[in-house]
Order: sequence, then structure tokens, then C-alpha cells
Amino acid sequence: MAMKLIDAHTHVFEQLCGFGPRGELRPIGGGRARWANGDEIEMIPPGLGERSFTADTLAALLRENHVERAVLLQGSFYGFQNEYVLESARRYPELFVPAATCDPFCKEAKYLLHRFIHEMGFRIVKFETSSGGGLMGYHGDFRIDGDVFREVFAMIAEAGATLVLDIGSPGMPSFQPEAVAEIAQRHPKMKILVCHLLAPVLGDYKILEEGLRILALHNVWFDLAAVPWNVAPETYPYPTGQGFVKLARQTVGAEKLVWGTDVPSPLTRENYENLWRYLYEGNIFSDLELEQVLYKNAKDVYPL
Repeated sequence: MAMKLIDAHTHVFEQLCGFGPRGELRPIGGGRARWANGDEIEMIPPGLGERSFTADTLAALLRENHVERAVLLQGSFYGFQNEYVLESARRYPELFVPAATCDPFCKEAKYLLHRFIHEMGFRIVKFETSSGGGLMGYHGDFRIDGDVFREVFAMIAEAGATLVLDIGSPGMPSFQPEAVAEIAQRHPKMKILVCHLLAPVLGDYKILEEGLRILALHNVWFDLAAVPWNVAPETYPYPTGQGFVKLARQTVGAEKLVWGTDVPSPLTRENYENLWRYLYEGNIFSDLELEQVLYKNAKDVYPL
């Protein structure tokens, strides 16, 4: 089955420089990396990189799978890559759309954000606030709608850029759908995308429904990146993941769901095609809705 595809959630890194609650994350070869506390993880599947996942590698993967465009997002897991994602988008302007990021606790955060948007030309800004691997993993807990972010979000809204938030999974202190709703209502013209469909894991059906209802707003979208990953140990076609997506369709509508993969890490467990095909196999959407989710909705929320 041939489908038009836009992957709205991908990552590239020339040099892995991740950081989080377990300290710094550095490559050790063979697609693996080690946290400062000694924990090791597999990050890149065989054949796609020993110590990095480059723009060239992602471009080849996307073309092999007939993907038209991809959004390059960032976070602390891979380390901030502003220069590299912008360079990658300039090398592949027909393929990649770059997103910026920074640490809002940085003393020069507002200057950095101004530079990213007004000098470097970023039209998407992402903040990974997750307690698991984001800002609350190494800064402690805070309110996403509090003072630290208030001026930052106002700058993004004024510039007409898209805001992307990864608020972690249900049960984490960073899981604050009501705070995201307050931000969306404070800036009704700003488009907001929440990553990973609120990152539910097995058993999170009810709290996912509550979060989706809170965020059923005209300027909020959700990407589906890593939904299969988060329902491990389930395997293809990820029936619980399909159930989560079906719930989202019923609660916020197919027009608010945006497909993405979160590559490269999910490729250590699954092939690229199955990361969209599970949606088709689940009979969740009509043909028109599936085209919206896999392709058209990304154009509504992102400057593609």
C-alpha cells in the first residue's frame, strides 16, 4: 500500500552529547551509549551508525521509505544540536525542516531564542520538559506554565513559530496537560504540538483520556512518535498502541493527530515501515483520515 508520508518527529546527531538524570550520555560504539552512572543503552540499529546518526543516513532512510519531508526535533537525550540540524536542513532543503531548542534556565535563554528565530530562521521551537529525559530530569520539578517559561512562550507566539512540548508520561511530575492547556489558552494563535500522544504506557488508558480531554483545544495537536515503543513488551501491530490512537481519534479527532517515528531509537526494535503500518492494520481511520494523519496534518501545524 503506497501512502504519502511526512515524518513529523525525527532526530539527527553528528556527535552524541546527551544529558539527563543519569548524567552525560556518550557513545561507546556499535550503536550503543553509556550514561555517566554506567547504564548502557542501544540507540542506533546496526548499519545506520556506530556513534552518530547523521543527516545523510536519515535522508537515505527516508527516501528508501518514500517519505516526502521530515521535521528534525531535538532534546537533551541526544544533546542540543541547533547548528547541526540547521546545517542539515540547508543541505537537504527539500527534505528537512529544523526545530530549535535551548535550556530556558540558561541565563541567556531569551537572547538565544531571539537569535534562533530571528537570525537563524527557525520556525519551530521544542522543549523537552520530561522528568524522564528532559529538563525536569536535571533541574528538578517546575510548572511548565510558570515564570521560567512565560516570556519564552510569549516570544515564540509573537514570532508566529510553532511550539513543541514533550511533557513525559503519566505519573511523572512533568506530566502537566492542564499547564499546556493554560499556555494554549494564553496564546490562542500559537500552534502547539505535544509529543508522543502524551507518552502513555501499558495501563494508562484512563489518564490518557483525561489528558486528551483537557487538551482538546483548537491550537493543540499531538504527534504519534514512539507510541509503539512505549507499549513494550508488546510487538507489532501493538494492539494497546492502536487502542491509544483510537481513543485519541475519538477524543480530539483525526485532524489533530500527526504521524512521526522518533527515529533512530525505535529502529532498534522495529523496521521503519511498520512504524506507520500499524495504524493501517488497526483499522482506526478512514482512508481520508489516514492520509490526514500520515501527511496532511503535519502541514497544518508545521511550516512545511
